[in-house]
Amino acid sequence: MSRITDRIKSVNAGGKKAIIPYIPGGYPSEDRFWEIVKELDEPDTGAIEVGIPFSDPVADGPVVEAASLHCLKSGMTLARILDGAKKRKGAFGAPLVFMGYCNSFLRYGLERFARDAGDAGVSGVIIPDLPLEETQEARETLNAAGLDLIPLVGLNTPEERLTQYAQVEQGFVYFVSVLGTTGARETFPPELRESLQRARKHFSIPLALGFGLTTRSQIDGFGGLVDAGVIGSALIRRIDEGRDLRL
Repeated sequence: MSRITDRIKSVNAGGKKAIIPYIPGGYPSEDRFWEIVKELDEPDTGAIEVGIPFSDPVADGPVVEAASLHCLKSGMTLARILDGAKKRKGAFGAPLVFMGYCNSFLRYGLERFARDAGDAGVSGVIIPDLPLEETQEARETLNAAGLDLIPLVGLNTPEERLTQYAQVEQGFVYFVSVLGTTGARETFPPELRESLQRARKHFSIPLALGFGLTTRSQIDGFGGLVDAGVIGSALIRRIDEGRDLRL
């Protein structure tokens, strides 16, 4: 069992849904970022998702995109984030998961990234613009360094494709709640529950709902359909407003 899977299941065994906070690497400043990661490392944190700032984040809404661009303007790079993680290896109870686009990892060098991420104690990677048909090389490279490649599925993922994803499931399944980009929402598509039920039948690892979540109560509202929830835009707004970061 992967460290990520084990952590989320451990939180669930305590009667809670796991929280997976998302924050762009280096936001709002490099030093403050790592302080925030430490603050977010709560007993019910299933993983901490670190976004790799990128100039064209096609899956991200305006809040995440603005934060990512702020990091880029501040000089943040994948190398600096990895260096910061390596310096703090073993300091966090929750596993770190890096979320980034293909170009970031290819430019760095996939084998080099896998090696450096493994050395830094990173446990998993999410690459939203990497199609399932092109994941084998990346998965093998990442797995060799002890990293999970987290699959993403969503409302429009057909049964056949869910079956294919289930054959390579690792860490947790990231279920995208909408046909669109990230961003806080008060309501979700009416077909979401049915889609979650369909996905539940295919996967044995934890199912995490993402895109649009703002509070723990929203995650709890899905009952046994989900094991965890990813909160990003709402967290960034809390940071910007100087509010309590406990989710």
